[in-house]
Amino acid sequence: MKAFLDLADFGHDAVADLLALAARLAERPEPAALAGRTLGLVFFNPSLRTLASMQAAMAQLGGHSFVITPGSGTWDLETGDGVVMNGKAAEHIREGIPVLASYCDALGVRAFAEGRDLATDLAEPLFTKIAALCDKPLVNLESAVNHPCQALADWKTMDDLGVPRRGKFVLSWANHPRALPLAVPAAAAHMAALRGMEVVVLRPEGYALPEPLMRKARDAAASAGGSVVETDDRESALAGAHVVYAKEWGSTAHYGDATADAAQRAALGDWTLRESWFARSRPDCRLMHCLPVRRNVAVADELLDGPRSAVLPQAHNRLVVQRAVLHRLLANRGRAAIAA
Repeated sequence: MKAFLDLADFGHDAVADLLALAARLAERPEPAALAGRTLGLVFFNPSLRTLASMQAAMAQLGGHSFVITPGSGTWDLETGDGVVMNGKAAEHIREGIPVLASYCDALGVRAFAEGRDLATDLAEPLFTKIAALCDKPLVNLESAVNHPCQALADWKTMDDLGVPRRGKFVLSWANHPRALPLAVPAAAAHMAALRGMEVVVLRPEGYALPEPLMRKARDAAASAGGSVVETDDRESALAGAHVVYAKEWGSTAHYGDATADAAQRAALGDWTLRESWFARSRPDCRLMHCLPVRRNVAVADELLDGPRSAVLPQAHNRLVVQRAVLHRLLANRGRAAIAA
């Protein structure tokens, strides 16, 4: 494995193999597997689980890591092309990324969507630039419309819970005070489709996932024997569900228009997930959410603190699967370097 950028780069069997490695490393740790290896982490945007779990995973495999947060203790990094740099940013990614890559054996980068123009964000311009500038294995720690590390942890969580491969997976829009990126909902829908599940994207009018993201999920479903549909009919969507994955995202009808988005979501207070939502789901239906979550805005306390909630094991699995990703990226590379 040369990079970890998108689950779409892997088939169902390749993902299953990576999850088997994650399970093996959990049962039989390899505390020296990445001895002498260094992971660079660049966070253009905030993080809690991603940052902590990547550092912990690297340490548990015997390696080291460093963290760069542009503009906080380091120079601001300019990302635009042809920019006259007479503003806040003192350094450009054209120099910054190659330099950082030269200091480490793999680089992980988080760079959210700009949230202004949908077509631009769907094209992943910033992450594409960064990938072209990095000559080391690159890990996507959340880009404009993708979050493969989260998706891999979500897959493992459902395996751990015994959710059937052909089970019903409902990705439900949830309320939030402001528009959030499409990365997690896009990755979750694609992941469940690649797992072979019956995927239902439940969302209010104006919040449909963009067609390129739905097409990607449908293509994955076709390869794995699953299905993908989208609806605003809450009752039919939730009927018989094995998993309800709550996630907030911005209006795609008013993408980049914060005022119009806020006006649209003002009438959607009933999209706070509650126990009553599960009346027609399977009795053992589980709640998932990637965190962070706004309690009693996106998801009610009764669900987060109740027996349906899988959010804490889901968060822990970030560490478990990322250990496997780093091992797969760097363990053989490390042995080859030592042998040479």
